[in-house]
Amino acid sequence: MGTLQTQLSVQELARRIGAELRGGGARDISGIAPLETAGPSQIAFYANPRYRKELQATRAGAVIVSDADAAQVPASAARLVAPQPYVAFAKASALFHDGLVIEPGIQAGALIDETAEIHPTAAISPGAYVGPDARIGARATLHAGARVLDGARIGEDCILWPGAVVREHCIVGNRVVLQPNAVVGSDGFGFAFDLEGDGNGPMHRKVPQAGIVRIEDDVEVGACSCIDRATLGETLVGRGTKIDNLVQIGHNVVVGRHCIIVAQVGVSGSTELEDYVTLGGQAGLVGHIKIGKGAMVGAQSGVTKSVAADTTVTGYPATLHSAWKRLQAFIHRLPDLFQRTRDLEERIAALERERERVP
Repeated sequence: MGTLQTQLSVQELARRIGAELRGGGARDISGIAPLETAGPSQIAFYANPRYRKELQATRAGAVIVSDADAAQVPASAARLVAPQPYVAFAKASALFHDGLVIEPGIQAGALIDETAEIHPTAAISPGAYVGPDARIGARATLHAGARVLDGARIGEDCILWPGAVVREHCIVGNRVVLQPNAVVGSDGFGFAFDLEGDGNGPMHRKVPQAGIVRIEDDVEVGACSCIDRATLGETLVGRGTKIDNLVQIGHNVVVGRHCIIVAQVGVSGSTELEDYVTLGGQAGLVGHIKIGKGAMVGAQSGVTKSVAADTTVTGYPATLHSAWKRLQAFIHRLPDLFQRTRDLEERIAALERERERVP
């Protein structure tokens, strides 16, 4: 990763990220850093009250902050007041950070089938592979070891990091990022239990996974995540969805637009996520259910039935978050309730013995 060698006046920086500048307008900013390490030529951001002490002690030349927290910024720093400080931080970071860039063209050592179509502005690194009839769009980047198999389609401005695989006939839209070792189009987990087998007793017979995966624009797929191809038809990932590392998306799953799927989530086959769904880390979803628009599933939850739109569920089996919190409160009281029940049983037993002694 590289850092752009550039400077911006704090006024220009505020303009580019859509923030209001308060104080310190004459200084230049050359980079971005955390509150605790930023120096006078760097900008930091504050959005979490856990870091109030770091904010008050920062040496940053400027701080991105909300209006409610602007008064907490030291007088030595300019304040860039934004309605969404974290979003403004993302915009600022992009101005100072260009990532790893390779020159356009097919580099020596890349393996390209003669029937593949590679846009002249695409960049193909040594060791990357593009199979027969595959198509690579404008300004796409395939890093070393990335593989695009037969008939697959990669859109414009995509980035495939080392080890990323797009299997045969799958379709990847524009501005899609596949982190290292992400797999698009692996076989779905489909096996039919054959009681007769091939003469050697019952066996699991593989069901051919004849469909594809289609990924729409502006999707990111994390490292070592797998999106299985459909048994028939398509597995779909909607526009703007972000998938973390180590996620498993089963065959024929439909993921809506702008969903967030956090690390180690597993989504079983033929489940549908509508738009703006959030799945917390290690959540597991059974197959053939629907998660409604805007719903949220808490970390480590096990979802066994469909979830209504705009609701939050947690726990196993997943239930409404409000009910789950009450249940957890009861669980923590169980030792005390158990002891009180035991004491009552002993008192009742003592009273019964006393009654039996009375003539």
